[in-house]
Amino acid sequence: MSTARERILEATGELLATKDALAISTRAICDRAKVGMPEIYRQFGDKQGLLTAVADVGFERFLADKRRNPLTDDPVADLRTAWDGHVGFALRNPHLYRLMFTPTGDAKPRAIDEARAILLQAVERCRDAGRLRTAPELAGQTILSANVGVCMMALSFPDLFGDPAVSWSVRDAVIGKVTGDEREDTRIGAATVLAQALVGTLTGTAPVDGAALGRLTDALRPPTGPTTES
Repeated sequence: MSTARERILEATGELLATKDALAISTRAICDRAKVGMPEIYRQFGDKQGLLTAVADVGFERFLADKRRNPLTDDPVADLRTAWDGHVGFALRNPHLYRLMFTPTGDAKPRAIDEARAILLQAVERCRDAGRLRTAPELAGQTILSANVGVCMMALSFPDLFGDPAVSWSVRDAVIGKVTGDEREDTRIGAATVLAQALVGTLTGTAPVDGAALGRLTDALRPPTGPTTES
């Protein structure tokens, strides 16, 4: 049998499915939970304490989704998948999402720290794969800030910012900025090998044949765009 606290949390979550937290009255919560008004103050201190607790419950669902994200051999692709999953959660739970990421008052959802920690682990996988261009902590903060910003704009102004292409564009720009791109990584690796080969040739310690040097040089050339005839 559920406790009064559980019924209040469940009732508030159900009301959040259709309206913003500020539009939900304590009377409506109590009627739905079948408890008296004093029970909210006994369990949560005040309405703000209740909303903070509901936000933490929302984060539990949000983080459970994050933990289910499959890991592949490409940590940068996994970051993009996590970004898309974040946006999907926001669009499915607009009022709850606003409560989670725009808390009012002094009390803040505690689970935000775990959300940052999960993202930091994902960023550190990119670093370990040689695909990170900045400090992991800064990269994680940058990605999360941009991800939340995209969600808030899509929820607040869906006609202007609700197109998925907006999210994908920001996603690729931000993640590309902190991780680089695959071609860049290939060219960096080729440059390293070429430099080692040239040093070996000049010092006579490890000569390399001309064909191999040619292939390495080709790998470093920037891609050429389509040509037009005049």
